[in-house]
Amino acid sequence: MSNSSSVTPNDLSAFWMPFTANRQFKKAPRMFVGAKDMHYTTAEGRQVLDGTAGLWCVNAGHCRPNIVEAIQTQAAELDYAPAFQMGHPKAFELANRLVDIAPKGLDHVLFTNSGSESVETALKVALAYHRVKGDGARSRLIGRERAYHGVNFGGISVGGIVSNRKMFGTLLTGVDHMPHTHNLSKNAFSKGPPEYGTDLADELERIVTLHDASTIAAVIVEPVAGSTGVLIPPMGYLKRLRDITKKHGILLIFDEVITGFGRLGTPFGADYFGVTPDIMITAKGLTNGTIPMGAVLVTGEIHDAFMNGPEHVIEFFHGYTYSGNPMAAAAGLATLETYKDEDLLTRGADMGDYFGEALHSLADCPHVIDIRNIGLVGAIELESITGSPTQRAFSAFLKAYDAGVLIRTTGDIIALSPPLIVDKSHVDTLVDTLRTVLKSLE
Repeated sequence: MSNSSSVTPNDLSAFWMPFTANRQFKKAPRMFVGAKDMHYTTAEGRQVLDGTAGLWCVNAGHCRPNIVEAIQTQAAELDYAPAFQMGHPKAFELANRLVDIAPKGLDHVLFTNSGSESVETALKVALAYHRVKGDGARSRLIGRERAYHGVNFGGISVGGIVSNRKMFGTLLTGVDHMPHTHNLSKNAFSKGPPEYGTDLADELERIVTLHDASTIAAVIVEPVAGSTGVLIPPMGYLKRLRDITKKHGILLIFDEVITGFGRLGTPFGADYFGVTPDIMITAKGLTNGTIPMGAVLVTGEIHDAFMNGPEHVIEFFHGYTYSGNPMAAAAGLATLETYKDEDLLTRGADMGDYFGEALHSLADCPHVIDIRNIGLVGAIELESITGSPTQRAFSAFLKAYDAGVLIRTTGDIIALSPPLIVDKSHVDTLVDTLRTVLKSLE
């Protein structure tokens, strides 16, 4: 194997790639070997416009100098510190900076290594909270159809994407699901939150009636369901969920792995929708995708419930070897500084209209049955080929890549989430390329 990063390795067989059509990929590899700002560089030296912020995570653009320097400096200063019974300053500083930008009341942070781990952490916190409050009968968890909450057992249990669940047995017990909010017949081609479907939140009342509120620990939802194809909640839907959960003493968890850190034009989806959950899950944009890290924010009420008993006793038996890892913490601090210096957490509010109008200009392209957008995230839903679901969108993905644009597909939906540094010329290139691609599809 060559030592040069610009050359494709001679043998691709050892790496079993995640969420990838491995056989197809290894017949015609698509290799990135460099990146800067809005573009990747391929092994062949081509520039590819990043229309997806990596995997929804590179919000500040690629290889930003302050973040790179922070990681390099930290690696030479303190590479690792034990996460249990020991600490290092940057983990505490990062937690403080997160609390500074989080919705009021979310003032304690547990660090993880990914969105999946953040979900597991949040679910465990919710269950343990009710236990320490003397309400251990509250053990049920409520998710939502078509939800994506990572790939660990808790996440796929409360999640609702069939392909992510069907291979793995009965999963967690005591889990139920609300219906998703996607309705093409009434909300197609919506701009921002659609008008129809607020009353779908009342399905939670039906579930409460079925199981009794005294058995339900938490409800978990994504403010905007990203990985399933950008499903935007109807107007007032999340506020209604918040009202119902408060009424019944149920914790509300927001999975903000995608909507966090500026994607909707606000620091978090909770800010955009004016709804503060009891627990908020983050990852991805926390470190701009550079070093794996996630964070779970909880209210003071939840945190303080655990702070009982002798002071030498561990209050919550949970954590990871790399919780608050020094290099990840350094990357997180530099990322938050970059967001602040460049006003990136609110830039989506300025660019969102232009981005949305450009996307909706594709409505007359062949096979397009819906376009939806909010902030700097959007989706183009395509009519499926009879007997070959996902084939049309995957073909669009390959054609777009060949034309110099990276898009994301899920089912027959094209999902777009460019880095927050995107400008109008990038949007024009993205949309013009997609127009050509869509017109070429069979």
